[in-house]
Amino acid sequence: MSKMLRPLKIGGIEINFPVVLGALAGYSDMSYRLICRSCSAPYCATEAMLDHQILEESKLCRRLVELDHADHPVAGQIMGSDPAVMAQAAVVLREKGFDVIDLNFACPVRRVVAKKRGGYMMDRPDQALEIVRAVLEAVPDRPVTLKLRRAFRETDTTCEAFWEIAHGAFEAGAAAICVHARSVDQKYTGKADWDFLWRVKREFSDKTILGSGDIHTAADALKMIEQTGVDGVIAARGAIGNPWLFRQARDIAAGREPFEPSLDDQRQLITRHFQMACQMYGPKRGPKIMRNFGIRYARMHPQPGQVRMACVGIKTLQEWQAFMEKYYGGRYPLSV
Repeated sequence: MSKMLRPLKIGGIEINFPVVLGALAGYSDMSYRLICRSCSAPYCATEAMLDHQILEESKLCRRLVELDHADHPVAGQIMGSDPAVMAQAAVVLREKGFDVIDLNFACPVRRVVAKKRGGYMMDRPDQALEIVRAVLEAVPDRPVTLKLRRAFRETDTTCEAFWEIAHGAFEAGAAAICVHARSVDQKYTGKADWDFLWRVKREFSDKTILGSGDIHTAADALKMIEQTGVDGVIAARGAIGNPWLFRQARDIAAGREPFEPSLDDQRQLITRHFQMACQMYGPKRGPKIMRNFGIRYARMHPQPGQVRMACVGIKTLQEWQAFMEKYYGGRYPLSV
């Protein structure tokens, strides 16, 4: 491995390749994390979990915090606004076996920001740092990381709040920060500012910096590392429906042609994913969950438009079986 692609370190955890799976709301549950790991993802994060959800003994909580022995190292990502509650949630995640506690101060979804969570913190640096310090004190034996955005408002060219949070977090003992190179109010529009990532890494040359934003392909991930100098890259939306991205990144880094999954490769992986999803959610809800993934997997298919449209109406196990047999070939015996 070249110096450019040295292993990624988060606290005392060494991750053997610097392209990892980020937190994806509605997607990065345990089943998809395991699918991505089977395609060479070395590190994953859960979907963002509300702090108070983690403290509840509910079916939702049990699903959110479910882990597998093969699902390590893994970060549990939490959102909230109360330092004490965030600290309690971090303790629960440590007890459940999560290797890293990740604090989401970046989510741009309107209803999240309106409830003073996620990206809201990019406009409240004092409050964000109170949360960081409370969590660090509560889980001193776990690396604590932060997900940040460049600024709260796109018009904020000084990014003063970002720098205040980043400096304060590292001074308090944070192990790493992940920077999405857009503002909160930009959401996912426009182009991510990779030049800003370069500035962040230059400012924190001895700290672990992960970059995020506009990683659509494996080549994009390696290009971000080369252009910005970040220590690692978070693949998020680009990894939905293409878990092979992690294997492809390793191939490119090693000078090989990136792996392109055949239709049979796709069928086998989607079948495995379907079975795991039905085990997690049950035979009634599992096919509906997989419908969302099937729409995303369609982009790898030779007929992406037809497959995407055919997937939209799937509700039952039998409909899923018929869909797979028509578009992915062969008999498709389902065992859930």
